[in-house]
Amino acid sequence: MRTTLIPLMMLLTACGGRSDRLTVGAKNFTEQLILGEIVAQHLEKRVGQPVDRKFNLGGALLAQTALTSGQIDLLPEYTGTALTTVLKLPPNSSPGETLQQVREGYKQWHLEWLDPLGFNNTFAMVVRKADADRLNIRTLSEAANAQPWKLGVGYEFLTRPDGWPGLQKAYALRMDGNPTTMDLGLLYAALRSGRVDLAAANSTDGLLATGEFTVLEDDRSYFPPYQAAIVARGAALTPEVRKALNELSGAIDDTVMRRLNYEVAGRQRQATEVAREFLASKR
Repeated sequence: MRTTLIPLMMLLTACGGRSDRLTVGAKNFTEQLILGEIVAQHLEKRVGQPVDRKFNLGGALLAQTALTSGQIDLLPEYTGTALTTVLKLPPNSSPGETLQQVREGYKQWHLEWLDPLGFNNTFAMVVRKADADRLNIRTLSEAANAQPWKLGVGYEFLTRPDGWPGLQKAYALRMDGNPTTMDLGLLYAALRSGRVDLAAANSTDGLLATGEFTVLEDDRSYFPPYQAAIVARGAALTPEVRKALNELSGAIDDTVMRRLNYEVAGRQRQATEVAREFLASKR
């Protein structure tokens, strides 16, 4: 019997078994890698045992599957993404109501949303600072009356429920041609080169920390909230783990997240190092 059981156990491990240690997940972009490292390193310090990492999980649905299947225990996620992409509910402009909706919706998977980390990574309509100063504009309503715009957007923005059609209905921006679609990583280069003069970016992009660009205020509150928070499998939330994770709630505002993103994406530093420095500054 022993000779047959050992190969079977090895086969089960090879097919996706995991250790009993906590596993932190993260999706496949800079901000997620930083947040994943912050969570993992903080737990290692506070709980006193190694934490496994499972990063570069892809999009929201792949990360959600990793959570519900038990491949990971913890995931930094965004309330707006959870509401519209995972739960398939319409956007809600209220941060509090959105958080409550996702908390209720995720109970079906025995997943818990902790209190938000402190920043909101929603869409941001960005222009060159020189243009904002020249035109004396700070809001999207002012931009609508300023000039026709050459708009650059990511591929999904044209069709998603909180994207271009609703934005145009809310503000009636004058356009210089049709929106230009491109990879999100190319938006700021397109702004710098003059290929576009308005871009649908994200509010915590690292390059917003350089001072070259201005985020136009969404003064009609069109874009829904995308508050970042940690989602956890209920079984993983021991009192010690919960206490440690609660220490991160409210610890990262928009300005700090932009700076952390810029350290990695702009200065080409390692996310592990940037996360370590951030945590050291909070102790």
